[in-house]
Amino acid sequence: MDPMPQSPTTVLNWTHRLHTLGEDFYTRLPPQGLPSPVWGSRNHALLAELDWPEALFDDTGLQAFAGNVVLSGSEPVATVYSGHQFGVWAGQLGDGRALLLGEAQSNQGPQEIQLKGAGRTPYSRMGDGRAVLRSSIREYLCSEAMHGLGIPTTRALCLVGSPMPVYRERAETAAVVARVAPSFLRFGHFEHFAAGGRTDLLQQLADHAIEHHLPQALSLAPHWQGNRYAGLLDEVVQRTAHLVAQWQAAGFCHGVMNTDNMSLLGLTLDYGPFQFMDGFAPGHICNHSDTHGRYAWDEQPNVAYWNLLALGQALQPLIGDVELTRKVLKTFESHFVRAMGDAMRAKLGLIGPMATDAQREADWLLVQALLQCLAQERVDYPLFWRRLSVAMAHEDGTWHMDAPRWRDVLALWLYPQAFEAWLGRYRQRMALAQPAALGQTMLRTNPKYVLRNHLAEVAIRQAEQGDFSEVDTLLALLQSPFDEHPEHDSRAQLPPDWAAHLQLSCSS
Repeated sequence: MDPMPQSPTTVLNWTHRLHTLGEDFYTRLPPQGLPSPVWGSRNHALLAELDWPEALFDDTGLQAFAGNVVLSGSEPVATVYSGHQFGVWAGQLGDGRALLLGEAQSNQGPQEIQLKGAGRTPYSRMGDGRAVLRSSIREYLCSEAMHGLGIPTTRALCLVGSPMPVYRERAETAAVVARVAPSFLRFGHFEHFAAGGRTDLLQQLADHAIEHHLPQALSLAPHWQGNRYAGLLDEVVQRTAHLVAQWQAAGFCHGVMNTDNMSLLGLTLDYGPFQFMDGFAPGHICNHSDTHGRYAWDEQPNVAYWNLLALGQALQPLIGDVELTRKVLKTFESHFVRAMGDAMRAKLGLIGPMATDAQREADWLLVQALLQCLAQERVDYPLFWRRLSVAMAHEDGTWHMDAPRWRDVLALWLYPQAFEAWLGRYRQRMALAQPAALGQTMLRTNPKYVLRNHLAEVAIRQAEQGDFSEVDTLLALLQSPFDEHPEHDSRAQLPPDWAAHLQLSCSS
């Protein structure tokens, strides 16, 4: 095979630390390009954050991110991993439609760059290795939406489209998302070598992760009899607990929390049939392929723990003490409960001086009562929190329920008495506080703009006709979701009726 042409200019300083692990961990191969590529969107804000040159977004960059040429200095590989899918061991998986170009230096430390949708790899199984425009737009926008909300995530550098046909439930067109993260290591990478009995490679991978990505494991090791691998598991447990707590507070449903979709670094990874809930329903299932509701919103913490159990089992040959592994895993509950409580208290403006355990418990009872009310009436989740924040920010302490700002909140409820009863408890909690000051804090916690399904769908339909302007508009809004942007108020309202009929599957 002739070598793939390289871009003529070296614009990135490549480091390629993952490549030092050796070819038991990956397969070297070039991307398979897209014909007639076009820019769908370029994330100039991320490019500036990383201090990467604008030359990445020139015509040569277009060809590189379409997979038609290789960025000079990059060394594309597809990594191998295994995993549990919907709770069942799936065996060997791997980067079936993603290709790691390598790791480049940036203002935020070394960053790996992946092309998602760059063609078949040895791990594609029966797949075509492609991504469709629809799913690529969703991942591109949600990666940046999550970052805008302050939720750990992989990032999206650019989106490239092509007229090349791809077949899923229907004929669609192809696209590639260039995504960025400090590391794309997954739970499944460790499961793979543990399942194969390759303890030597498992240890090599764990040591690599500790040295380059999770050095905190070494400071946690003394808590676990000096065991560095128990420290590694502890760090991943904490990161996962905090991540899922932030998902829950944001009303975010991942949709496919398989172990191969779980980031070792505690990042939101692999955006498929995700959804930010509209009407609040704790048992909401966003993935119509999930026929048993394994990945419903209220099941996500339990699934996260289950996935950590799988990771703990994979690391057991290194930790060497079953009871020690169990003790580390058991800490998930306390980490999650505290992180979830803090996230929900922040949504109510209940932050500031360190709260006592008794106050935290009382605040959590207040949160639970509110969530029960929201669920009973399926109140629109993002709109309620934003309107409550606005009402509090303009509250003068007299609590006039006939004021326009409070009428906006009450308009979301079928039976306003339920909310007014809860509000009485909230007022008591606010007795010694300045509600307007808390409201300003809440406005920086509860976003005005959320990537609802119908907003993504409008952008997708326009892009399928060759118009990517709505993608760029949403990108800008989602990168600053707490700002007002009054000219875009229509994108921060209740979803239209047709949004209830949108269905998402694993191909989304």
